[in-house]
Amino acid sequence: MYSKIPVPPADWTKENKAYVMCFFPWVGAVIGAMTLGVYSLKEWMHQAGFGFPDFFFTALLVLIPVWVTGGIHLDGYLDTQDALHSYQSRERKLEILKDPHTGAFAVIAGICYFVLDLGIYSGLTAESVRVIAAGFVLSRALSGLSVVCFPQARKKGMAADFSNGAKKKGSRLVLVLYVILAAGVMIFAGGVPGVAAVLAAGGVFLYYARMTRRIFGGMTGDLAGYFLQLCEIWMAVAAVTADILWKGAGW
Repeated sequence: MYSKIPVPPADWTKENKAYVMCFFPWVGAVIGAMTLGVYSLKEWMHQAGFGFPDFFFTALLVLIPVWVTGGIHLDGYLDTQDALHSYQSRERKLEILKDPHTGAFAVIAGICYFVLDLGIYSGLTAESVRVIAAGFVLSRALSGLSVVCFPQARKKGMAADFSNGAKKKGSRLVLVLYVILAAGVMIFAGGVPGVAAVLAAGGVFLYYARMTRRIFGGMTGDLAGYFLQLCEIWMAVAAVTADILWKGAGW
């Protein structure tokens, strides 16, 4: 559902949708592992004397989440940008989220997102890349929590369907455990950059919780995708910036 990884087909039944959000962070674990693999390959090739430019590997790292997910969360991010910049009524904003057409603000936001992503990923270090890799799990655990905890803006839709069909008590417990585990790994693996990234994720989640209620009257699948993309890029910004400042200060 949330990746392009080939798997055997399964029927969507009430029973197998009950804990679907509990497996959402596993996609993040795959993306994180691939991110670490590409970064390690880059370091090995440099040491072996191969002449691949750094920008080539930076572009690969930026594109890994898109390849693995098929862009499903990026689609929500772009739709949300169109809705937010429409400055229309709540009802109209919700209609824009469902509109398959792409508006100018989605294009602008997409370009800005990838330019910033390229800039941040060009400054990755061994510490910050570990933080970012674990962050793919944290962003999905928080996004899953919003599906089973936040009020729904619509009675129908993908997010509402998963929320209504979920065993919420068990799903919340599992997702909270993922949040704690992922945050702990980020701090342990990255130190100060890890702490900065976790704080950034928390700040984006608080903004997301307030924004969805105030502007849209609840969350939708598109808004969950918007949060995930926003969370991941600001975790990366926080991790890389903290790493640069920390090392620059000689600590």
